[in-house]
Amino acid sequence: MTFLSHLINGISLGSVYALIALGYTMVYGIAKMLNFAHGDVIMVGAYISFCTTSYLGLSPLVSVLFSIIVCTVLGIVVERLAYKPLRQAPSLAVLITAIGVSYFLQNAALLIWGSSPKTFSSVTGSWTLKLFDGQLIVSGVTIVTILACILIMICLTLFTNKTKMGTAMRAVSEDKAAAGLMGINVNTTISLTFAIGSGLAAIAGVLLCSAYPTLMPTTGSMPGIKAFTAAVFGGIGSIPGAMIGGILLGIIEIFSKAYISTQLSDAIVFAVLIVVLIVKPDGLLGKHVSEKV
Repeated sequence: MTFLSHLINGISLGSVYALIALGYTMVYGIAKMLNFAHGDVIMVGAYISFCTTSYLGLSPLVSVLFSIIVCTVLGIVVERLAYKPLRQAPSLAVLITAIGVSYFLQNAALLIWGSSPKTFSSVTGSWTLKLFDGQLIVSGVTIVTILACILIMICLTLFTNKTKMGTAMRAVSEDKAAAGLMGINVNTTISLTFAIGSGLAAIAGVLLCSAYPTLMPTTGSMPGIKAFTAAVFGGIGSIPGAMIGGILLGIIEIFSKAYISTQLSDAIVFAVLIVVLIVKPDGLLGKHVSEKV
């Protein structure tokens, strides 16, 4: 039962990583850039939910919706102000800008909410599910996190494959210039991608802090890095790859903490990534792209 409990917790943590990794993989797949400020959007979403419930006294569901709206707008604003002027800039300039945006969001949160950790109240309540005559207890936030990840993955897959805007996103991912010639608004498509990724980051931030109820301005830093690792692990640019990579990463982390060492768990996670990339450089579901010279 202990093994099964660790497995469920690993899938739950991995589901959070998968939701965050979707933001990385969608932005990279379409805009061909790495938004390293994405992890801090998680933190902003959690703070918005915290303020909505603690200061305004609104219900958890309303706080989640408000968090999604704020982070979606934040993603669009960041893309328009920081990344849009760098469309034709070298990738190094975009990377440095992303790091600058990350530090800006962290320090803005530090000025607004202070450095003292906040105790985050779970948006799912304290209910639990008891299985096998009470030998296995699964928390409500674990169940909600796993179900939310599955539902979001299904909706996102249907959106990208069945809708007109999803088709435009896939076209921009293949060739921006050709997509523009076919009448697709490339800038709007990229902004929509940032909006979707930031909205998912808000959900991930709320679920992460519901499971690990400590909130501070640096809350999103390590989960953001691990989610990027999950995106690379699964094959960056692949939506199913982000989900598989995130869940596998969560399982590896939880089992490492349980059976090896809590201090070495992060090192083990990144070591597994290195091994995977040595064996399969494009990730588990990534596609190899040959460049003509």
